[in-house]
Amino acid sequence: MRQRLIRAVAAMAAVVAFQPNADAQAPAPAPFPPPAAAIQTGDAPNYAFDITKAEIDYVLKNAPPSPPDRQLRVVDMGKYNLGVGIIRRGPTNEKPGDPVPVLWHDYTPEIYYITSGSGVLTTGGVILNQRAGSGVPNVMNGPSGNGIAGPGSYSRRVGPGDIIIIPNKVAHGWSGVTDHVEYLSYRPDPDRVLPAGYVYPLLLRSTPTAVPTPGVGRGNAPAAPVTPAR
Repeated sequence: MRQRLIRAVAAMAAVVAFQPNADAQAPAPAPFPPPAAAIQTGDAPNYAFDITKAEIDYVLKNAPPSPPDRQLRVVDMGKYNLGVGIIRRGPTNEKPGDPVPVLWHDYTPEIYYITSGSGVLTTGGVILNQRAGSGVPNVMNGPSGNGIAGPGSYSRRVGPGDIIIIPNKVAHGWSGVTDHVEYLSYRPDPDRVLPAGYVYPLLLRSTPTAVPTPGVGRGNAPAAPVTPAR
């Protein structure tokens, strides 16, 4: 009995001693997704996924400048995956008359929501000098390629608040960025080419403090539990 007690105390001490030091600038980590809410591939989640502004700011501040595209999270939505990325591009530094480099993605459309900065976005048309991606497909968009904007492309200046919907296989590229352009990219993935469950390495997984749900706990309804602040 005494030996069992000694072993238990030693194990607890080892667990406490192994706890890593948290980065003071990062959001506090918490279990995510909730262990009780585990799902199988093909089942729609029964809980929500939060990406807080603090987490986005942390990634933008601490991520390496290249590549500028940071896939924050890929969620298995049941019938499809959904990726959400934050992109911040610096000056394009092209010269007058320079061709516009473009990308395309074989399977993943994108929805841009411009949050700050501005630039000239070129989409559509013929893609010249096409080069398919090689190696392992990236975690942002899956199989993709690049080239040069050709005949039929459409260019316009975009800025904060603008939304652009880019179907898969449609060319898109930036020019005319004098300072920066920053935008969220939402990526539906019906073909599941993105890695479900992916989380950007710098994005610490956390859940916000719960508050009482309106209408819950009134009359004979059970009260909603409130998670204490950490």
